[in-house]
Amino acid sequence: MNMPSDLDISRSSPRKPLEEVAADLGLAPHLLEPYGRDVAKVSLSALDELGEQNRAKYILVSAITPTPLGEGKTTTTVGLGQALHHLGKRSAIAIRQPSMGPTFGIKGGAAGGGYSQVVPMEALNLHLTGDMHAVTAANNMLAAMVDNHIHKGNELGLDPHRVTWRRVVDINDRELRNVVTGLGGSADGTPHQTGFDITAASEVMAVLALSNSLHDMRERLGRIVVGYTHQGQPVTAEQLGAAGAMTVIMREAIKPNLMQTVENTPVLVHAGPFGNIAHGNSSIVADRIASRCADYVVTEAGFGADMGAERFFNIKCRTSGLRPDAAVLVATVRALKAHSGRFRVVAGKDLPAEMLDENPEDVLTGADNLRKQIENLRMHGVSPVVAVNAFPTDHPSEHQAIREVAENAGARVAISTHFTDGGKGAVELAEAVSEAAEEPSRFELLYPDSADLRTKIETVATRVYGADGVSYTPAAERALRSYTANGFDSLPVCIAKTHLSLSSDPSLLGAPTGWTLPVREVRASVGAGFVYPICGDMRTMPGLSSRPAAERIDIDDRGEVVGLS
Repeated sequence: MNMPSDLDISRSSPRKPLEEVAADLGLAPHLLEPYGRDVAKVSLSALDELGEQNRAKYILVSAITPTPLGEGKTTTTVGLGQALHHLGKRSAIAIRQPSMGPTFGIKGGAAGGGYSQVVPMEALNLHLTGDMHAVTAANNMLAAMVDNHIHKGNELGLDPHRVTWRRVVDINDRELRNVVTGLGGSADGTPHQTGFDITAASEVMAVLALSNSLHDMRERLGRIVVGYTHQGQPVTAEQLGAAGAMTVIMREAIKPNLMQTVENTPVLVHAGPFGNIAHGNSSIVADRIASRCADYVVTEAGFGADMGAERFFNIKCRTSGLRPDAAVLVATVRALKAHSGRFRVVAGKDLPAEMLDENPEDVLTGADNLRKQIENLRMHGVSPVVAVNAFPTDHPSEHQAIREVAENAGARVAISTHFTDGGKGAVELAEAVSEAAEEPSRFELLYPDSADLRTKIETVATRVYGADGVSYTPAAERALRSYTANGFDSLPVCIAKTHLSLSSDPSLLGAPTGWTLPVREVRASVGAGFVYPICGDMRTMPGLSSRPAAERIDIDDRGEVVGLS
């Protein structure tokens, strides 16, 4: 089947005025702040005006461990939201804003795809309303104030060798991972080694995503720890006098962005924390607004259920107080075949030709990953629905193999063709999700606040990832002792690891056993409200590939973007 490109579909889809899209959710025009024709900010006063009159069914979309090509999780999220409209339900979709690093790196965009995407895709994937830039500016202003404080006398006694705050930029640039600043003489600062992270991995981004209100964001920004004194005492953004100005920079960014799908279903796009480094979920504010407007709120979490879903449950829901009613687990034939270990899938290259041959046995061989991810949802007390994201190269026997595995594991299953057919192609999925959401909620967190940090890390590693245990470098050990001494041990954990395996080694497919999770270092995002161990070779600043997507993105003679899809 020959389909138009995602970009062509986006441009040809008829759009409703945003006032009409908002009206579908009961949002009055005075709550919208237009940013051009296709995007609007939603005023935070909507939370007060809407009150608590509605409690939508709260649906999470997650996935099995993906291949480097991705398995269509955003596309499924959008397709499900559209399909619920086909069933006569009032639905709202809540997703993250894409980072321009991956957009110009490998992915080339994250608006969904085909006839299940957010439009216009150029706006979503590029600057949108400037929230990413606000996060970058607030983060880097704090870094400048840290360095200036040290340069101007260091009244707080910050140890220059224990400054933990780094600068950020919203591009993939490995050259910035480790840098020396302050060169050039005494007038240009104090030389020291530091580095850059990508904006989506910054604590300021996590604060944006996990704040419940403007006031809450102000408090969280003030709690950010930028480093430690010679005596090991934490120094915060509040002590530096930076939190108020950071909040001013972020004042507009905390308002969710309203857009629509190709079928005019409302979408709230807000915040963009990475799914393998940060907690990988869109904002609490967007979900709270949507839950007071819709019958169903469909949101997604980054990468597989071992990552984004685990953090959705144990970080986002712990913070928001919202409780999920069901969870969708996206699976594809190609991903399960990859987990068989017979094929090598490389980003930017075509799938191996033999991978497209009909072979349900390959699917069954790779099905351990599906079983484990179903288990990961169930251990949180959430009813799973497996969504088979169908590709034209799939075979019915392969879909049947996935269905048998999922049903034997106690999950509902639906075959979904939303990429080619839009919402009508996901009606079976919407019906299964509606049934699952009616079941009594048994949601539970994986660990209590009172557990120590080691216990929290080891609980996630052994129960969710399937590790035998955890090893720590001396630096990680010291950090854990310091965080415990400073009272940070009540925070949940956000383990940064590869998204390409349940383990910390991307080459280990399926549901590997007999391995140990290696914690290389541990950082504390006290303002956001979590501690994040960094495992294996995971980097907080990605690099570009040998053929980045930026090489094919351009402007045509009419001034239109090309090459983005």
